[in-house]
Amino acid sequence: MPTIAEPWALDDTRSANKAMIHSRSKESNPLLDNPEHWSWPKRPICFIADPHADYQAFVASLVASGGVVTQGHGPRDFSLTKAGRKMLFIIGGDCLDKGPSNLELLRAIRHLFDLGARVKLLAGNHDVRLLMGIRAMGLERHPTTEHLFVRMGDKVIPLFKEVQAYCKGKELKKAPDEAECKRRLFPSDDWFERFPEAAADYMNAAAIERELKRMHGKFDKFESACADAGLSMRDVYAIAQECRKLFLKPKGEFAWFFRDMQLTYRSGSFLFLHAGLDDSITEVVERKGVKKLNRDFRKQIEHDLFRFYFGPLANTMRTKYRTADRPLTEAGVARIGALGIHTLVHGHINRTHGQRLALKHGLLHLEGDITLDRNSRHKEGLKGVGAGITMIRPDGHIVGISNDYPAAKVFRPGMYSQI
Repeated sequence: MPTIAEPWALDDTRSANKAMIHSRSKESNPLLDNPEHWSWPKRPICFIADPHADYQAFVASLVASGGVVTQGHGPRDFSLTKAGRKMLFIIGGDCLDKGPSNLELLRAIRHLFDLGARVKLLAGNHDVRLLMGIRAMGLERHPTTEHLFVRMGDKVIPLFKEVQAYCKGKELKKAPDEAECKRRLFPSDDWFERFPEAAADYMNAAAIERELKRMHGKFDKFESACADAGLSMRDVYAIAQECRKLFLKPKGEFAWFFRDMQLTYRSGSFLFLHAGLDDSITEVVERKGVKKLNRDFRKQIEHDLFRFYFGPLANTMRTKYRTADRPLTEAGVARIGALGIHTLVHGHINRTHGQRLALKHGLLHLEGDITLDRNSRHKEGLKGVGAGITMIRPDGHIVGISNDYPAAKVFRPGMYSQI
């Protein structure tokens, strides 16, 4: 981990959407040079985003915060420090997928709760994808929801293999034959014809066409990907039923995961969520506040999956400010800026040189996904286990620490006017 610090420069050179990135001049965001306009948390906030099923990276990041000490190498072999008892830990979504161990990562997070730590668990697109898939299995078949299980795609297979080993195939004896399992898991044969009409009230024609194209690919690949992993459709059906017990039943080991999850969290001038904002969400925040977003999130994931996933709430979990995403404009930024929100802290966009700061339409975005999990690190050419945290301190400093960057990055309002 870094042992030196350096001023945290704004990055305007590596954005996927450079039209949204401003330089670091006073004219682009005068709030950067006015510390008195900022409201800071009363206790230190430790933000960890996108642990993606790597409990060792997650625990190493907790250690880097100074909030825990370890007594061993297991997912529960750590305890809170005196500093950790004063912190708020915010987990920025995408706990699932990639690897190497979904269930062990969840146990590490549960242990942090059980230690009495203050924890906020935010929803990520990878997490909610599982929720939608297994919850849709229990719904009456309808073209807006019957495709949601297969829509999870092959990314769910590593988790399913873990659950299969965990449950030792107990549900397999109850599963119907192969053809019936596939019929229950896959949407109806005429789904592609019925979906456009059913979705017309929620999606425009271009979005419907993108969804149909995406699902053609998933239909073709899902069964073969399962077979390549040694899973029949009977296996998949039985494992999915086990997942429903583990995650959705009140006594399931991981029932707390979706129960305690929220969409967003605000502290002072900082709004925390998984990916980003769009104008419609800023209007809700302006009219009803952040609590309204979390109430709507809870209501929709429990009662209206399709409306949730293809509406503005889910955009907060997956936007990268692409053309296909719902837009964030200067008007939207002005709305939440008037409420005193000056920084969006999020994950979702992985970085390989530590955290990144960028101004997008004048709103400061702190990108906190520092590629923690080993599978992603291998693909990115990074070595070892990832570790790092974003710390927002009551004394008016933001600190970004990553084992992939040689210095701790430090930001405070007013620093750029002195450069």
